This record gives sequence, C-alpha cells and structure tokens, in this order.
Amino acid sequence: MNKSRTLIVIAYAPALARHDERALAIVHGMEQSLPGLRLQWKLAGGGRPIALSDRDAWLTENTLDGAFPLLCNGDESYPITVSGRDRSGLFSPGGQDQVEVHARLPLDEGGITAASALLEGMAEGARAFWGHASPDSYGAEVARQFRRSPQAPERSPRGLPMLDLPEKLSAPETPCFLGWLNHWSSAAAKRIGFPAPTHDTGLLSRARRTASGGWVVQLTDAPLDYDNPSHLDALQRAYERLPAIGRRTA
Repeated sequence: MNKSRTLIVIAYAPALARHDERALAIVHGMEQSLPGLRLQWKLAGGGRPIALSDRDAWLTENTLDGAFPLLCNGDESYPITVSGRDRSGLFSPGGQDQVEVHARLPLDEGGITAASALLEGMAEGARAFWGHASPDSYGAEVARQFRRSPQAPERSPRGLPMLDLPEKLSAPETPCFLGWLNHWSSAAAKRIGFPAPTHDTGLLSRARRTASGGWVVQLTDAPLDYDNPSHLDALQRAYERLPAIGRRTA
C-alpha cells in the first residue's frame, strides 16, 4: 500500500476474546461513518489487497484472543486500514490487558473531514475507554512527554507537561495523552472531570456527545501541528484544565 502523510486513529478498549463480536462492530461502525467505505480486503505478504468473499465470517473466524487481522479498502491509491493489536496489562493503565484498534487513512481534505465520525464509529464499536485521531508525527512528540525517571524535567522540549507512563496510571479509563481529536467514554470523561460548563466553553465549542454518552472533542480546527504556537497553546490549556490526563491525579 502507498505510504504518504497519514492520519492515525487509535482506540483503547477492553481485551478481545476469541470471535469477539466487537471486531465486526468496529468495522461496521467505520463503514457507517464514511459513505462508500468498504473494508473487505486483506493484504497479501507483499502488500497486495485480496478481496474477501465473506468478510464478516472471515473476520469472526480470525478474531483471536486479544487481536484481529488487518483489513483495508482495497484502494492502493487511497489506502484505509484497520487492525486490532493486543496490549499487555504490563504496559496498560490499571494493569489490565487491552486491545489497541489502529486505523490509518490519508491526511488530506477527505481524511480530515471523515476523521471525527471514523474515530467515533471505531471507538463506539470497540466499547473503548478512550481514543484519539492525530497526524502520524504525534508519536515522537508524545514520547518526549513521558516521564521515565523521577529526575525527568517538568516540561517536554515543546514546553508541554510531562506525563506518567501508561502502566503507572491507576485505571484503564484514564486517557494517557491528548490528541487532535479525542474520544472519551462516559467513564473516561467522568474520571477526568469533563465537562465542567463554567470552565470548558472552549472545548465544548468543538465537542459533541456520542450515542453511548461519551464525547468526541477536537482541540484545533486543523490537525495538530506541533510547530504551530497556537496549537501548542491549545494543548497546554487542555492539559492544564484536565490534569488527570496522563497523570496520577484523580
């Protein structure tokens, strides 16, 4: 599949069981969120899409404990993919095994327009604790925010607050960091204290409720650009307002 600038969408959810119905719910949720999207191909070893005659049956059969295989839209010029990866409780908040649902789509006008609905469809189908959609550069930036020793500075090189490593957080409902788009389940929103109408006017102006009672919250109009001072300011304000994100404060 072609590699270009990419939007990464991830949801963190309770671990999958074998033949877990949530795998199908994730895929169906994504397809319903984006008209015309059909995730009905798997990838051959060389990356060539192979059509599945009965995608739902194939996915159910291949959903194993903790994971499900990659599916794509079959369009090598505009690739959209999704897969489920197991995440050990050793590296997860609350010490609980999780599944990380990963989707990728081009970071262009179409992808930006679809991102919010795609994140919601994926996270709601997974019954996720939390999730985010961010440009593919987010990983290196967030990695610099993780506090790996007591002697770590109070701020990252970008001036953002340092965050506890995921395995140091006490509950799986605690979001580990902020992305461009953020999906918080009702339990996650309660844990971080969102919303507080008197304090969250700015965040609520870019937020909406989900069918399950959670939230999708967009931090900036355009996808996060860590070289943009106004985007860093938006991140800083959100971290200051919601100190439970990535930290041990309740």
